Amino acid sequence: MSGDRFSLLIIGGYGTFGGRLAQLLGDEPRLRLLVAGRSLAKADDFLADLRSPKAGAGRLGSNDLGAWLQAVAFDRDGDLVEQLTRLKPDLVVDASGPFQTFGDDAYKVVQACIGLGIDYADIADSTGFVAGIGGLDAAAKVRGTFALSGLSSLPALSFAAIEAMAPEFSRVDAVAAGIAPSSHVKIGLNVVRAIATYAGKPVAVWRDGRKASGRGLIDDMRVVIAPPGAAPLRSRNFLLVDAPDLALLPQRFAGLQSSFTGVGTEPQALQRLLALSARLVRLKLLPSLMPFSPLLQRASHRFAVGDHRGGMFVRLDGLDAAGKSLTWGWHLIAEGDDGPFIPITGVAALVRRLLQGIRPEAGARPATEELQLADFEAEFRRFQIATGIRRENEAACPPLYQRVLGSAFERLPPAIAELHSVGQAGGARLASGRARTERGGGLLARLIAGIIGFPPAGEDVPVAVRFAADGETEIWTRNFGGKTFRSLQLEGKGRDRHLLAEVFGPFRVLLALVPDGEKLRLKVRGWRFCGLPLPLFLAPGGDTYEEERDGRFHFHVEIGGRLTGLVVRYTGWLVVE
Repeated sequence: MSGDRFSLLIIGGYGTFGGRLAQLLGDEPRLRLLVAGRSLAKADDFLADLRSPKAGAGRLGSNDLGAWLQAVAFDRDGDLVEQLTRLKPDLVVDASGPFQTFGDDAYKVVQACIGLGIDYADIADSTGFVAGIGGLDAAAKVRGTFALSGLSSLPALSFAAIEAMAPEFSRVDAVAAGIAPSSHVKIGLNVVRAIATYAGKPVAVWRDGRKASGRGLIDDMRVVIAPPGAAPLRSRNFLLVDAPDLALLPQRFAGLQSSFTGVGTEPQALQRLLALSARLVRLKLLPSLMPFSPLLQRASHRFAVGDHRGGMFVRLDGLDAAGKSLTWGWHLIAEGDDGPFIPITGVAALVRRLLQGIRPEAGARPATEELQLADFEAEFRRFQIATGIRRENEAACPPLYQRVLGSAFERLPPAIAELHSVGQAGGARLASGRARTERGGGLLARLIAGIIGFPPAGEDVPVAVRFAADGETEIWTRNFGGKTFRSLQLEGKGRDRHLLAEVFGPFRVLLALVPDGEKLRLKVRGWRFCGLPLPLFLAPGGDTYEEERDGRFHFHVEIGGRLTGLVVRYTGWLVVE
């Protein structure tokens, strides 16, 4: 400890991830935070912005009451012993990179820290660097220090998710993990360079129970990221990336059959172009994508389209205790600019544990067993981040809404959960109540309402709804004062996975089920006409939700669009008979 404060040196402290770590820890009064980089001027400018009230909003408390912040110059190619001796850190965090390009003397910072008895951690995502740090284990133990590598999304967070799910399995056969950054996040050049190093090059993976050669940024898998209770990300392809998990997983699971780590970027068209470029490298028509890293970075910034949301998934396939096939998936979605904070939440959790006197064992190793999922989730509470685990292949067939919502179904108010607890095939329920209906006046709105059979406008109309389960489909038959119309509801498949699909004649509307306090909101995420996808901005929408009020189920359904205006709105209550 330096005086009364714990001294933390962040190498790359004003960079993409080091800067965010400084933001996340800047409100901690027990810290002396040294923001380091080659340019002292850039470090000073960064801290000036960090100390501003605007920077602190929502992330940091008052810096007068928070960490003691200092900008310092640090050159990893200079005299490391002299610099570290002068700065006297208790912990060094290397947030620079790309670790893939550190060369023959890749561990010189780690070795200098160990030699001086200084603890070390990094957010490396280089397979070779993370897997090889164990070569310094004996030296670290002699000095009584720890050196933890890979305290990032892959492998620290992914392994924490794996360990949360593994007890449910008697055998794990396959592990897949992937990161889906928001297209609106400004990706740092070092991140792009790291990816470019293995584009089109062989990547060591596990297939059919043995080591095999994958194709970087070419091999792929399609995944829908959908934490229970959150609107899913759009289905996307993930391209194979070289991550430490690929080397570490076979050590964790004896008999592992396959492994995959990937990245799924938006827009997908740009990612397909990246995959094509990787194929040119594989065919030796290009030596490498490294020279194109600045161009790739600019392209990712220029084509920032789509939702400002990012995510991550980890999936395990294997057998349960009874020997039956089992698939579980851990999912994460981060809203807006919160996604880039995820890779440094592990370091933040480590620092907070150190401040509480909880210290890792001495030694040098990959950071795959240091933190539990709960440690990360404690850091996630500062952000708009939703996480959860889904059991993907239930042996039984639970009610439709429970299948779509997963564990979030348990959080529904009782009146909503009761109404949607239609049994398995052959089950049916009836609910009745009163409603108020409104109809749009436009010609197209009247035409659509007539085709589907929506009820006419009315006040205090008696309403009855019959819910019938037919296999994996529910048939909803609604009767408003003698006017009947029907729709089919089912769970989306393939690209529409984890969405509720409601079918009205030739139209299929895709809905995300999102619990919101006492309400269950239904948000339109897409629609089809005779199976053909239609533009989302033209989709029928409106404020549609269910809620519990005074212990009774209430509904508010609004259907309309840009072209039609209001088609129909009906609100009211139901009681299950």
